[in-house]
Amino acid sequence: MANILLLANINCDRLLELDKPLQTGGRFHYHDGGLRLGGGGANTGIGLVWAGHNVSLVSQVGSDKIGNWILAQASTKGLDCRLVERFDGATCEMLLVMTPDGERTIIRPQRPLFELSTPPNWQQWDALYTNSSAKGISQWTASALDHCLVVSQLAKDERVRPCHILIASITDMHGRCDDNKWDFAAKIAGESLQYFVVTDGENGAIAYSANEQFHVPAVTAQVLDTTGAGDAFAAGLIHYLCQQKAITQAMEEGARWAAIAVATASSVPGDALQHYLQSKKHSE
Repeated sequence: MANILLLANINCDRLLELDKPLQTGGRFHYHDGGLRLGGGGANTGIGLVWAGHNVSLVSQVGSDKIGNWILAQASTKGLDCRLVERFDGATCEMLLVMTPDGERTIIRPQRPLFELSTPPNWQQWDALYTNSSAKGISQWTASALDHCLVVSQLAKDERVRPCHILIASITDMHGRCDDNKWDFAAKIAGESLQYFVVTDGENGAIAYSANEQFHVPAVTAQVLDTTGAGDAFAAGLIHYLCQQKAITQAMEEGARWAAIAVATASSVPGDALQHYLQSKKHSE
């Protein structure tokens, strides 16, 4: 069991299920799938809780009913939300537009600025995972490097993010890295970088190091909802890295978690992941 700190968004998602694939200028009918808990904090954190870890979340939500609902839902799932800040104002819903093939488009309003305070005492943490655009995140990750495992998602901008493991999807790379992927990642993560993991959906994932690369295939699954697949991959990866597993073993576990995620009609992990973890525990 590890103590894991997640610096990531936590959302109230409203699901809109379309009757056909998106097309420019098209007209669509939709079914309102209602509200559901989402965001990288929930999508990654809940699976790690089910895997037996203590997971605390650093995020922010508004001081309104939706913010209250988000925190109640997350806490019920086992996430420690005592470090979630409240801002004055409304917590806006995230719109998830889902097409019949399970692909989703995210539409969200501009978030209020989230400025991090002084970094915590890293001695109490085994791992830090960041998937946020919060101001001050680079200072947090840099201060944690000598004390715990630091895993970060590639940011939408080019700001530095010191870490041991940097994760990105292939779509995050478009127009940003056409040549040497390791050099690109090292400029962002710095000298502490051990692996740059790039996921590519059904094509699996590749981990790049300074001298070599490793490919891990995707796990075949029936796709119902791709929302949260990348978050689930990151959670499985972190789960195994916290057990001192090799990077390829961690990526394979991430691929299994991602396959379960896309076969589940929700953003956050569903019962299938919980059953998988329970059966695995019983077999060990």
